[in-house]
Amino acid sequence: MEHFTPHLTALFEGYYSKFSLPSGAHIALIICTVPNATTHPPHMVSFTYYPVTGTPIFQREHWVPDIQRIRTGPDHAFELRVPGLGSMSCDADSTTTYDFSCDAWTLQGMTASRTPWSPTKATPEGWLVNLPLPLHWHVHSLSSSCAFVLHIPSLHLPRSDQKGRATVHQEKNWASSFPASHIWIQARSSSGSGVCLAGGKILGSTAYILGYRSPDLNIDFAPPFALAIPMFRFSPFMDVDLDWESRAFSISVAGVWRKVVLRAAAPKETGWFGLGAPFREGHRRNFCTESFLAGVEVEVWERGWLWGAWRKTKMERFEKASLEFGGGYYPDRGVKRE
Repeated sequence: MEHFTPHLTALFEGYYSKFSLPSGAHIALIICTVPNATTHPPHMVSFTYYPVTGTPIFQREHWVPDIQRIRTGPDHAFELRVPGLGSMSCDADSTTTYDFSCDAWTLQGMTASRTPWSPTKATPEGWLVNLPLPLHWHVHSLSSSCAFVLHIPSLHLPRSDQKGRATVHQEKNWASSFPASHIWIQARSSSGSGVCLAGGKILGSTAYILGYRSPDLNIDFAPPFALAIPMFRFSPFMDVDLDWESRAFSISVAGVWRKVVLRAAAPKETGWFGLGAPFREGHRRNFCTESFLAGVEVEVWERGWLWGAWRKTKMERFEKASLEFGGGYYPDRGVKRE
C-alpha cells in the first residue's frame, strides 16, 4: 500500500477514482495537487457524472485553495482533506471513504473490498517504480465494491444511481509532471476480466505498461518489451498505431512466449470530456480528453518454442470502456473558448 499513500516530496500527486454505477453510468473523481505551482492553478478536484449514453455529461472542476495530504497512521493510512469540499481517506486495510459535498453535487461512499493489480506485483511498474522517472503510475484497485450515496440537484438521476452499490477503480500518479503525450485505457467485465494500459512519450522514448486479467490469465507487459526508441528506430517487441481522427488506438506487445494485441476506439462525435493535468507550473486545463464509450478488443497469442509461429489462444471484447488521449495526442488540448 506504500505506493498509494502520499508522496509528500513529489512535485505533484493525483488520485483518480472511477465509479461504475448500477445504471451503467460512471463517475470520475480526481483529486490532484501541485504544491509549488508557479503560474497555473495548484489544487484541483474534478467531478464528472457520465450517463450510460454518454450525454449529457455533468462536470465541475474545483480549483480549490488547498489539498491537505495527511498520514493518519504508521501503517500507510492517510487522508486527502479539501477544506470546504470534503475528503477521501484510506485505512490501513485499504478501506476508502469518500465524503464530498457542495451546492452542485454530493458524493459519499465506502469501499468494502480491493482487487490489487496482480498476485505477483504490487504495482504496474514493478521494479521501475524505484527509478527517478518523471511520472509514476500505480493502480491500487482494479475493482472495489463500494456503498454510495449520490446527489446532483440539477439532474434527474436514475433511482439506482442515487444510492446503492457501485464498483470503483482506483489509481494514482506522482513525480514531476504528466508526459508530453499519453494514452490511458481501462476496462473491466462482470466476469472479472479486465485490461489497463498507460503510456506515451517519456524520456525520448515511447513506453507503455499493459495488464490483462481474466479468470485464467494474468499477463503484464512493461519496458523493455513495451518500449520504442524513435531516434534509433528501435522497437523489436512493440508496434503502436494511434489515430486521433478516428478516436482509435492499437498496440501489439510480444514477449518470449506470449503476445497481446489491444485495439480500442470510441465514438468520435459524442461522449468526450476534458480534464486538466499537472505540470511543474500547475494544472494545464483541458490537457486530456476521455470517453467511457470505448470498445476494447484484446487478443492473446502464444507460441510453443522460440521463434515459432504465433497462435491466437484467446480474444475478449469489452464495452463501455475508458479511453483517454492526452497532450500531443490530443490536438484540441488547451483552454476552450465559448
